[in-house]
Amino acid sequence: MEPSESSNKRIVLITGAKGGLGSLITRAFLGAGATVVGASRSIAAADFPEANFIPLSADFTKATSANDAIQSVATRFGGLDVLIHVMGGFAGGRTIAETDDATWEQMRDLNLSSAFHAFRAAIPYLRKSGSGRIVAIGSLTAVEPHAGLGAYVTFKSALTMLVRTVAIENKEAGLTANVVLPGTIDTPANRKSMPDADFSKWVQPKDVAELVLSLSDLRTRHISGVAVPIEG
Repeated sequence: MEPSESSNKRIVLITGAKGGLGSLITRAFLGAGATVVGASRSIAAADFPEANFIPLSADFTKATSANDAIQSVATRFGGLDVLIHVMGGFAGGRTIAETDDATWEQMRDLNLSSAFHAFRAAIPYLRKSGSGRIVAIGSLTAVEPHAGLGAYVTFKSALTMLVRTVAIENKEAGLTANVVLPGTIDTPANRKSMPDADFSKWVQPKDVAELVLSLSDLRTRHISGVAVPIEG
């Protein structure tokens, strides 16, 4: 997607900005001219040397950390226009009966609680924007139950419901909220974990990044509460 005037000068916060998909999404917004705050547990200015990039170390699985991070962004820049929630995680291979507390809690924290913390803290500022945008990364896998992936699909599917609820609750403020549902994304981490898969059938991360960028544009004010699938 070509950069548009409506993308320029907006304040964009991206969680999980340093990951395989997060890095491409971050670069897409930087290329569109937005002021991009990239958040991750470990991130530095050198990761994205563009002048319009600001690193932010934060742990969004913790409510206090999420609140402090978003308040710091809003205070520094006078508000917030776009929240892109990329942060998440995957674990699988065990039935529900075999799933331990640590795995359940990890999937909850990475895939649902982090989004809740980020949304709750950001919504007041996004509402003030008058054209706020939330885009979250869900999972096409999580639209159906899968044996051995119970914890993952439970919290990824709950993320979709959370986003759609946010959309309903904030419609009158001009704040849209949508969730992108990619199939398996062609990242180095996925290739390493599934070396025998047919990579040609996987989703290209640049295509996901372009979709996220388009959903955050000012021209998409009538698209909200939508779960958008994207397959390879």
